[in-house]
Amino acid sequence: MNIERPASHLFYVTRLRRPLVDRAEGIYFWTADGQRFIDGSSGPMVSNIGHGNRHVIEAMKRQMEKTTFAYRLHFENEPAEELARRLAAKMPDDLDRIFFVSGGSEAVESAIKLARQWAVATGQASRWKVIGRFPSYHGGTMGALGVTGDLALTETFAPQIQPMPAIPAPRAYRDRDNLSMEERGLRYADMLEAKIVEEGPDSVVAFIMEPIGGAATAALVPPDSYFARIREICDRYGILLIHDEVMTGAARTGRYLGGDHWNCRPDIVTMSKGIGSGYAALGAMAASSRLVKPVLDMGGFQHGYTYAGNPLACAAGLAVMEEMERLDCEGNAAAMGELLKGEMEDLSKRFPFIAGVRGKGLLLGADLVADPVTFESLPKAKGTNQRLVDLCYARGLIIYSRRIRGDGIEADNFILAPPLIITAEQVGEMVSILGDALEVLARELDLPVNG
Repeated sequence: MNIERPASHLFYVTRLRRPLVDRAEGIYFWTADGQRFIDGSSGPMVSNIGHGNRHVIEAMKRQMEKTTFAYRLHFENEPAEELARRLAAKMPDDLDRIFFVSGGSEAVESAIKLARQWAVATGQASRWKVIGRFPSYHGGTMGALGVTGDLALTETFAPQIQPMPAIPAPRAYRDRDNLSMEERGLRYADMLEAKIVEEGPDSVVAFIMEPIGGAATAALVPPDSYFARIREICDRYGILLIHDEVMTGAARTGRYLGGDHWNCRPDIVTMSKGIGSGYAALGAMAASSRLVKPVLDMGGFQHGYTYAGNPLACAAGLAVMEEMERLDCEGNAAAMGELLKGEMEDLSKRFPFIAGVRGKGLLLGADLVADPVTFESLPKAKGTNQRLVDLCYARGLIIYSRRIRGDGIEADNFILAPPLIITAEQVGEMVSILGDALEVLARELDLPVNG
């Protein structure tokens, strides 16, 4: 869609111009010319409580009348203190120390740096490697890219990135072997131990993973057996387990944290997106005093951001948390996610080029394939994923889609992740538009349709 407007002074990542947004409310956006869009990707995966929430807006107004900024080394502020207390209460085990940031990449950078400084402070200076997974996504800053497994995003910057080791993401649903899902989960987890031994246990400080996959794997859910084995391996070799909950946290998957589905015990948790829900730039890292105290005793955390603990952002975060509880976002995400997942599975029967429907709560994904049995990828030249995005967009539905490269696979996938306040009727509206777009896609690209 090309929009006739004067050249913008903003730096757009492509030359494609989109309509000028005018307002948003609930799960909808309206453009300046009156077109309405369903925010089927929560912008992407940020607006957990929906748009235009009056409680949050009023809380931000009240804070603005007091102060919008206070530098964290000069003052403490009440919104940051209270939000830290409430977030700590949501964390597993003893993760009672909160460090606020402005976004997910900053949260991941903070976690990597804390892990390294903890190692130095505890006499383990040889430990510096952070093992990641491939594919995965952990952010756009250089440190976060170093643990990201996504060639489309990292290749250009490879000379500037400290490369980190990686193991395959547990895409067990694609495997064609005689193992049970439980056995596959253990097999993928054991790859971590093999990599630790290969790299040298004394050189590895942490393993970072998304409990449920995000942009790189479209809501990948590992087998249940994966999680306990990963924890066991981390304990065996004395390395820290970092859960990247930037996308999965703040009730997105039907629990406050994605890892809560398996009662996981991470050593560090990173969050962003949903905790600010698009009302303010806000993220957080949670860690235990066991990690933080040695770092502070050594002279302090050698890290920080100007807007860390910003009172306006934290006031917004507090109000978002209150609304999540009032609106029962966890419960609604679980219920509406089950409904939406069932609808997606029905679509996969009607359109066999959709396969591998997966996810939890309202973080759901699927692959676009040439063969639903072998998961053979569609030819890149077809541009299937972008065409599906465009067809949905033209019909007033925003979805998220990527073509991922990794482990010898180049494949299309898409994510449905509407705000957690969505109703059953709105789920039906979204699925109806998606179904219509898939019908057109099948005709245009000569893809199979059943019935």
